[in-house]
Amino acid sequence: MKDFLSKFGIWILAVAAGIAVLLSVLSYFTSTSTVLHNAAGIAASPFRRLSETVSQWVEDKKHYYQDYNDLLAENAALREEVAELRANARQADRDREENALFRELIGLREQRRDFELESAMILERSANNWTRTLTLNRGTAHGVAVKNVVLSSEGYLVGVVIEVGLNWCTVQTIIDTDTELGALLYRTGDVVLAEGDFTLMQEKKLKVTYLPEDTPLLVGDYIVTSGLGGYYPSNIVVGVVESVEADDDGLVQYAVLTPMLDFDTLTEVFIVKAFEIVE
Repeated sequence: MKDFLSKFGIWILAVAAGIAVLLSVLSYFTSTSTVLHNAAGIAASPFRRLSETVSQWVEDKKHYYQDYNDLLAENAALREEVAELRANARQADRDREENALFRELIGLREQRRDFELESAMILERSANNWTRTLTLNRGTAHGVAVKNVVLSSEGYLVGVVIEVGLNWCTVQTIIDTDTELGALLYRTGDVVLAEGDFTLMQEKKLKVTYLPEDTPLLVGDYIVTSGLGGYYPSNIVVGVVESVEADDDGLVQYAVLTPMLDFDTLTEVFIVKAFEIVE
């Protein structure tokens, strides 16, 4: 026995020690399972945070795009509403203009009950060295004819129709060089002649000739249509005397006449299709 222990004792002790160590290690890992679990949890924690961050980003983007689409839809609806409001405002403006035109037409008819009037809009203005004309949106389909007189909404003389189509007509304005009409000095009733002039046409004016010798014209005098000959209605204001001048030889006087209207801002007019002729 003694020999056996002396021979194998070291090995027996080594095996026993190994078994003890093994049991100790197994016991350690069994008792520290929670520690290992915690360690695994700690190692996985960054990944869990990253996943949460990504999920939150995706959710935020989802809400962003949803809000963006909602905003686009709302903007589209607002644009439609604004367009409708603008259309209504334009229509209201047109209605106001039309009502104002009707009121002017009624007023003009009240002033001259013998007039048969047709309202018209100016489509085009034509101006060159020799002529000043307007194109209107009324023609034979509306009863308009050549030689019809055209008035402003205030009742001032604009010109006369010289050409007419189905739904349009051309008006020779009173400042045109071809204009020549019998007129009266309103203050005295003296007969004069209002006519276009090449130089004055550039200033949108015309001249008055055949001035009465015994009744001088005064600045501010009104010149009106005489109505004689049945070409123009009577007592339509042509313009107001701006100045009285003399020809180059100083023997013949003439007056510079300024129309009562601005041809550049004129937009609507009235065509006199019929009127009472003065004999």
